[in-house]
Amino acid sequence: MKKKSILAGVVVIAVLYVMPSWANDWNFYGSARVSTFQTNTEIASVPDTDNFDLALQSNSRIGANVKVSDELSGNFEYGASGGNVNLRKLYGEWDFGAGKFLVGQTYAPMNWFYSNQVYGVDNDLNAQGFIYSGREAMLRLSFGNFQIAFLTPDQNDLGTGFTSEASFPAVEASYSYPLDFMTLEVAGGYNSYELINGAVNYDIDSYVIALGGKFTFGNAFFNAAAFMGDNAGNLIAVSVDGDNAWDDGYAAITGGQLLDNEVKGYGLVLGYKLNDMFTFETGYGYVETDLDGATSKDEVAAYYVNVTVNLVPGVFFVPEIGRFDGKKAGDTETTYYGIKWQINF
Repeated sequence: MKKKSILAGVVVIAVLYVMPSWANDWNFYGSARVSTFQTNTEIASVPDTDNFDLALQSNSRIGANVKVSDELSGNFEYGASGGNVNLRKLYGEWDFGAGKFLVGQTYAPMNWFYSNQVYGVDNDLNAQGFIYSGREAMLRLSFGNFQIAFLTPDQNDLGTGFTSEASFPAVEASYSYPLDFMTLEVAGGYNSYELINGAVNYDIDSYVIALGGKFTFGNAFFNAAAFMGDNAGNLIAVSVDGDNAWDDGYAAITGGQLLDNEVKGYGLVLGYKLNDMFTFETGYGYVETDLDGATSKDEVAAYYVNVTVNLVPGVFFVPEIGRFDGKKAGDTETTYYGIKWQINF
């Protein structure tokens, strides 16, 4: 063990020694995040549960931005999912003048961080009103404020155990239009694959289109977005059961028939920066899914109030209270309150 540690140290020293010869600039960064929340869970006909949790958030991270030249740059970032090291981002990007070409894993175009909801590992209303497609392996082209990416297609077997096949990548694109006091954005995505059960094939097509904007009025801000699509769970996070599990919005196969799932949602955030120490925010999100042939929709509403308290630059905490409210009989109602603690370094 001692020999391995010495060898690892030698390798690190060697890498640091030769680094300047091929990279002009390495800017390392990190973020440590701990959540301390009390959660009450209510499900019909089931006794309520109350749990306190103190945990290192899985989106705690360490990484570096790398600049090799004016044309070539990159980034890597590791997180702490489940208390274990996991790769969050790793990519290189080439600026070829007319645009940029990215190879690797990072946030796809359909990721809008309009909310600062901190419960649920910085949930940000990602699955309850705003769009979040996550970090994916991709080939991405950017031209100014427009970007388009080709990603690994999602091939969820919908719980059937059938074989899946995909003939082409998923596609996501977005465009932002900044103005003096606001930024308007539009985004869309498409995913397609087949489920095969013997001689029977099911074509699963998914799409999402979204429109959003961020508005600033002095120290006040207002963010809003809306989206719609079919089988959106193959492209973005969707949760309509009140449990904040991102596992809804998919098609279904019942009685040998493919049933598409129509998904709609919107999110609203209002905030005010009182001074450099205090920023107040409240948010509301709504999502509904409507499976073909279903007698009722699945719906969820989520809302929260919080305040970000900055102690010194990079050190802050966020007290928050909120609720995920599943509307269908048998859904979960999750009420929570607590604090997220964070130090960026």
